[in-house]
Amino acid sequence: MRSSKATLSLRNVGRFQITFCGVTFMVSIRSIAGFLLGVVAFSMPVSAQQPQSPGKEHEELKAMEGEWEAVMKMTDGTEMKGSSEFKMTCGGMWLESNFKADLGGIAFHGRGLDGYDSTRKLYTSVWVDSMSGSPMMLTGTKEGKVITMTGEGPGPAGMVKYKTVSTHDSADKMTFKMSMGEGKEEMEMMTVTYTRKKK
Repeated sequence: MRSSKATLSLRNVGRFQITFCGVTFMVSIRSIAGFLLGVVAFSMPVSAQQPQSPGKEHEELKAMEGEWEAVMKMTDGTEMKGSSEFKMTCGGMWLESNFKADLGGIAFHGRGLDGYDSTRKLYTSVWVDSMSGSPMMLTGTKEGKVITMTGEGPGPAGMVKYKTVSTHDSADKMTFKMSMGEGKEEMEMMTVTYTRKKK
């Protein structure tokens, strides 16, 4: 049986003789270095070569920073009050929200991250709260003062489709609407009106 042992010998400066399975190869340091650089370049994702940085869309999200009062109105007419604090994080790439409310005697706490993916040209959102172990993940676009997003999140019987519409009425007021399902099965869930707290 032919031995698979590889041997390495130096013939001259900058070149190596490699014997593997009885076959001899002559390689140079330059060729090895070029090969390794090529492997590294192709293995690196585009985002690693060109990291994203905050842009115009992130500046618009930053305008939401501060403390807000919230009024949640359900489809049956029930109203509940809450509050939310917004602040930029991760070097200005994400808007973090910290939402708290009293849902009929039940303390509710939710956190969100909203950003903009300049590679896909999409707004992105992740939401987690004290009533579910699964996150809601959404993407969408903006037209004028309205951001419309769709995605999936936890529902009464597993993951379901969601749609949110956020309207920035002014610097101190915004409206958030959420519906569940899609197409003919889409059902409005609630409307949240945010008003910036006066200092």
